[in-house]
Amino acid sequence: MQQTTKNNFLLELFSEEIPARMQNNALSTLQDRLSKALNDARLPYAKITGFVTPRRLAIRVEGLPDEQPSLESERKGPKIDAPVGAIEGFCRSVGLSKEQLDVQEKDGTKFFFAIIKQAGQPTAQALKPLIENILQDFPWPKSQRWGAYNMHWVRPLRRMICILNDQIIPIEFGHLTAANLTEGHRFLSKGEIIINDPLTYEEILEKHYVIADAKKRSDLIAKQAQVLTSAQNLTLRADAGLLEEVTGLVEWPICLMGEFSSDFLDLPAEVPVLEMRHHQKYFACLDKNGKLANRFITVSNITANDGGKAIIHGNQRVLRARLEDGRFFWNQDRKRNLASWQSDLEKIIFHAKLGSVAEKVSRISSLATFLAVFVPFADLEKVERAAQLCKSDLASGMVGEFPELQGVMGRYYALEQKESPEVADAIRDHYKPNGAEDGLPTAPVSICVALADKLDSLVGLFAAGEKPTGSKDPFALRRAALGILRIILEQNLRMKLDLVLTQTLRQYPKELLKTGTKEELIAELSNFFLDRLRVILKEQNIRHDLIEAVLGKNTQSVDLIDLVLRLNAVQEFLAQETGGNLLAAYRRAANIVASAEKKDNQLYNGKVNPDLFKEAAERELYAKIEKAKTSSQAALEKEDYTQALEIFAGLRDSLDLFFEKIMVNDENPNIRTNRLNLLGNIRDLVNKVADFGVIAE
Repeated sequence: MQQTTKNNFLLELFSEEIPARMQNNALSTLQDRLSKALNDARLPYAKITGFVTPRRLAIRVEGLPDEQPSLESERKGPKIDAPVGAIEGFCRSVGLSKEQLDVQEKDGTKFFFAIIKQAGQPTAQALKPLIENILQDFPWPKSQRWGAYNMHWVRPLRRMICILNDQIIPIEFGHLTAANLTEGHRFLSKGEIIINDPLTYEEILEKHYVIADAKKRSDLIAKQAQVLTSAQNLTLRADAGLLEEVTGLVEWPICLMGEFSSDFLDLPAEVPVLEMRHHQKYFACLDKNGKLANRFITVSNITANDGGKAIIHGNQRVLRARLEDGRFFWNQDRKRNLASWQSDLEKIIFHAKLGSVAEKVSRISSLATFLAVFVPFADLEKVERAAQLCKSDLASGMVGEFPELQGVMGRYYALEQKESPEVADAIRDHYKPNGAEDGLPTAPVSICVALADKLDSLVGLFAAGEKPTGSKDPFALRRAALGILRIILEQNLRMKLDLVLTQTLRQYPKELLKTGTKEELIAELSNFFLDRLRVILKEQNIRHDLIEAVLGKNTQSVDLIDLVLRLNAVQEFLAQETGGNLLAAYRRAANIVASAEKKDNQLYNGKVNPDLFKEAAERELYAKIEKAKTSSQAALEKEDYTQALEIFAGLRDSLDLFFEKIMVNDENPNIRTNRLNLLGNIRDLVNKVADFGVIAE
């Protein structure tokens, strides 16, 4: 029977409102799991499309076959002269009689073989258990159970659609059995909707005021907002995160423009923006100069009979109340001096084992001034002042209400109180970077305080036993380490990792370290940083073996800039023909030495005795090695690793002649040892730049 592939499948899970932040991940997970399940079930398809709205999660699969292809497998059984019981047991296990078994000869011995044929199921029949298994084990960050139903879902499920063409597949999940019925918009549509064809799903829903495609809703919001802002000679403040969130809150988006009193524009721009974004999910608008305008865009989920006037009025009233709160905090906070808040920080606990925020500020201040030595042009007095004030705004009313404004408000208050711009900027920027996409502090004072803050948290929390485990990192210590590394690398700061970590640990009392030694903690932290550095380097598409060649043997007393210089030199050098010559020479020498070391259980890295040379080829190689030691040392001291590698590559011809003329394993053990030490000198010399032994061909 010829297979047709014009079968289309639709699954919709209709529920109460799914949190916007969970929608895209849930859709991606459902799509990935269904795709894998279909492939595992031998059900190829032409196209898979996902849909998500606040109340539904749906997948459409196009081009499925009528049925699974038949499956034939072969299973080896006992020998033909095996005991009767063994043969009968094999027959029972495969569901065949002895007469139905094949006999095949393997290595001169005849065995019974069972040819097991499994007919493919019709697609609809195969889909039912497949979908039920996916739903039963579906992961949500948080899920609910309700009633006595044996099911978990993010919100109570109301309906399920599961159809293949116009045929209902009656999957069961908890209290529900799938049908071909759904609902439209909660307010704009009434009654049940029948879906008899997966290909008409979007079209039918749109007639009932639901845009199922999230991308289409997002584009519609952006387009409507652009029309509204352009009419007022304004632009929309870019906010991809808010656009994604709002898209997940509505099924039928209608953009409306509201306004607030221009008096509130006297507030720091971040305050109205945060009020609008965080609390109200409004988009802020900018004037032609790129400054905040007294307009906002709100996205409604309904088409109002009055054109949205009542909706706009209500939103304006709520926003005004919130902006009044912001103005109150702004005015109250400015009545106090930043320095006066430091005593309030004693009441704010940073961590139960690490003390108050005031204690943290004291440690940051000490550490930042220590780090200033490594940061060019850092003004020591300003570094100390910025460190002392960097957390003061945590005690302010504004930051108490809006924690997201920590640092931002501190900068405004510092400028109001005539602190220097460098100090004010450092108060704001010492939290940077807040993520992989966030900018870095670039001013010297800001760099010192930012590094001190992150190092203090990282080292202190490690010492307190709050280390990341698996996927859990409640204090974002991996992010802190990546931030430290990004600052050091992009600002080209030369500092020894173990020295900085040791100085940071000194800020804490000895009693904090309950288990292990200080040296063990520093080693663990160093490895933690190097693991994060590996992440950064891999994201730059640098080969894993090259990374390990440079980082593998470095654990503590490392200069991160030096590591990167070595890595870049090795990567560029090996891309050239000369690099290939060096790698070949190294391998030939290192492999012989490693084999002998394993056999003899000793290292061959000792001093070479020229008096034991018997041949001109070994004298020539020795002379070349000694010359390379001297000339490469100067290059290594200058951190010119490319020049050092070129010097090492110059050993290739003499080494080839050595292997052509010399038998390393001489009968005389002293001569043999001397020759192995000679080759070991080459290995150790090249390893001064990187461990070439781990580099792949």
